[in-house]
Amino acid sequence: MRYRPDDAELLDVVASLLEGDVLAALPPTVAHQVRVAASLCRILQRQATLEAPARERERRALIELLGLGEGPQTGLELMALRGELDDRLRDPAGHLDPVRVWEALVAVARDDLAVAKPGYDAWEGG
Repeated sequence: MRYRPDDAELLDVVASLLEGDVLAALPPTVAHQVRVAASLCRILQRQATLEAPARERERRALIELLGLGEGPQTGLELMALRGELDDRLRDPAGHLDPVRVWEALVAVARDDLAVAKPGYDAWEGG
């Protein structure tokens, strides 16, 4: 059982403290380093919240893309699925629909951007 506050909540408190009280009390010569530390706390906070569901979405998308369907192979780890995708992309006889591959990779990139650079995950091109 996990107790509260959880990791994301703790990181939020630390980031808020750094961005508020600590930053205001520091000379400008070290303010940048505190802003960077607060930003890293925010990234870790988003990672603690968003990463597990994103990886599960990626795992399911790769199972579908690779045509593995239901069965014992659906228990494959994400890294094994990524390796299988890599192998099939390199093999001319891999028989993967390029549109579906693109859609799956864009979805993964969006999930990664939601953690690293929120807002960029909504980009539609142009």
